[in-house]
Amino acid sequence: MNDLKAKAPVIVGITGASGIELATATIDLILSLNLNVVLTISSAGRMVWKEEIDESYGEAIERWAESGRFNVNQIGDLGAQIASGTYPTLGMAVVPCSMATVGALASGLADNLIRRAADVTLKEKRPLVIVPRETPLNAIHLKNLTELAIAGATILPPQPAFYLRQKTTAEVVDYIANRTVNALGLTDQLPSRMRYGNESEENGY
Repeated sequence: MNDLKAKAPVIVGITGASGIELATATIDLILSLNLNVVLTISSAGRMVWKEEIDESYGEAIERWAESGRFNVNQIGDLGAQIASGTYPTLGMAVVPCSMATVGALASGLADNLIRRAADVTLKEKRPLVIVPRETPLNAIHLKNLTELAIAGATILPPQPAFYLRQKTTAEVVDYIANRTVNALGLTDQLPSRMRYGNESEENGY
């Protein structure tokens, strides 16, 4: 591992869309790779957190902080290091990503730290992975997602890999977290159990 990858963080932005487990699993996976994480979460994201998972936000922050490789930046802190393109990062995942955030990013609006950090990630041509949580999608949603894809973002809808015959929500969440981390370029490939062609007995699903 080179010095930059050892020190530069991965940014994770959590918005108010449903799917908090996707974010927590992604952070867990990045930290398991001995990489640094900087989290920023919206107030709506905090509200959804309370509704969707048993582990409280404070408990998760304490658990991640024990790694020594985790920091939190407040959503309104536009003076944070991750708001500047001169601060090196390994990329950013917005997971889950609301359509409000998608629309703001597609319009170049950078009025909070999630949006500013994502805008910086795009302009610096670093990996930006958007995990949108909405269905069905209207024409405006699709147009905004297309604009982000054209700008260089990876659009990664959290869709199950049905061919893996995943049996639980946890297996689907694990799969999406691995796809997100792989799309960021942090891993060379998916675990063998998640690759097409493996027998169900081998992949554990």
